[in-house]
Amino acid sequence: MPRMVDGEQRRRDVVAAVWRVILRDGLDRASVRNVASEAGLSMGSLRHYFATQSELLAFTLRAIIERIQRRIAALPPEPDPRRRAALVLAELLPMDEERAVENRVWLAFTARAMVDPDLGALQSEGYALLREGCRTVARSLDVPEPAVEYETDRLHALVDGLAVHAATHPEVTTPARMREIIAGHLAELARRAESG
Repeated sequence: MPRMVDGEQRRRDVVAAVWRVILRDGLDRASVRNVASEAGLSMGSLRHYFATQSELLAFTLRAIIERIQRRIAALPPEPDPRRRAALVLAELLPMDEERAVENRVWLAFTARAMVDPDLGALQSEGYALLREGCRTVARSLDVPEPAVEYETDRLHALVDGLAVHAATHPEVTTPARMREIIAGHLAELARRAESG
């Protein structure tokens, strides 16, 4: 009797293999052949799920977006808007090994997304989701409406900058330091909202 294959589990295993190849060898080496080998699959088996490298990479990028969304959705209720904002923002930053790997893989896609329309569309979607999240945080802290877009830009730039710094200089931009910077920025936003 043929063995039943869990398609979703197989896709998760493939995503993990893509991440390992990217982190070890770089994005250019994440070919269908190399990923199949890394995942312990035949190329035919992998092509059953992903016909091209572009499909494989797009699925991998989408998986990062979905993982972050699931983590944020699973956060416990928090009535204090500033604490809630800090919890949400922590899910976007490399605060542990899992999120650090996501961050490094996401950054590896950045240059490729500028020349690959499928990846570019997904990266734009991720950008828009992050921006909307920053807007939601600004509004949750009662930032006056005329300043919401400005504060959205500032928070978005802060989160992006911390993510890049944590990937390139993790010994300086540690999780504790990121939490401290985020807390300081959120406190400043709350003060501005109260005085504005």
